[in-house]
Amino acid sequence: MSAKPTGRLAHRKDGLYLMLDRLFSAPAVDVWASLTRPDELETWIGTYTGSPRTGAVKFRMTAEDDAEWEFVSILECTPPYRFEGDFGEGENEWRALVHLSEADGMTTLTFGQRLNSAAEAATVGPGWDYYLDRLVAARTGQALPEREHYIPAHAKYYKELVVPRKSA
Repeated sequence: MSAKPTGRLAHRKDGLYLMLDRLFSAPAVDVWASLTRPDELETWIGTYTGSPRTGAVKFRMTAEDDAEWEFVSILECTPPYRFEGDFGEGENEWRALVHLSEADGMTTLTFGQRLNSAAEAATVGPGWDYYLDRLVAARTGQALPEREHYIPAHAKYYKELVVPRKSA
């Protein structure tokens, strides 16, 4: 797998987002399982405790040496197509979304993280390329990518992203 930066900036009603896509040869329900089943989630990004049905869980990225548990407030969960949640607390809070769309046996996963500023893309973009490529590798049985192929290698690409004009 060749590590290439893939993110783009987009305006949504609640702010500026860094958006990244991945394409899977699988139905949306199968990709959704990789995002929500603890045993599958742990193969590429992390684990959680608690009950998602309550709208609140704690999540920890397992590929990070020093990752701590973060509270997650689930704002929307519509299996197998949409998830939106707030991770962390206070000034460390960040919003993420996942949208899945399926057509002709293929599923497009679109991941987004709301940014405080476009400059933030240089620090979060490489990490999300890394994690989403880990998802692809885990689902296809490939070796997981190495972090150093992303961070800081992708930072220049993300620093140079242009903020699109807001639609009228």
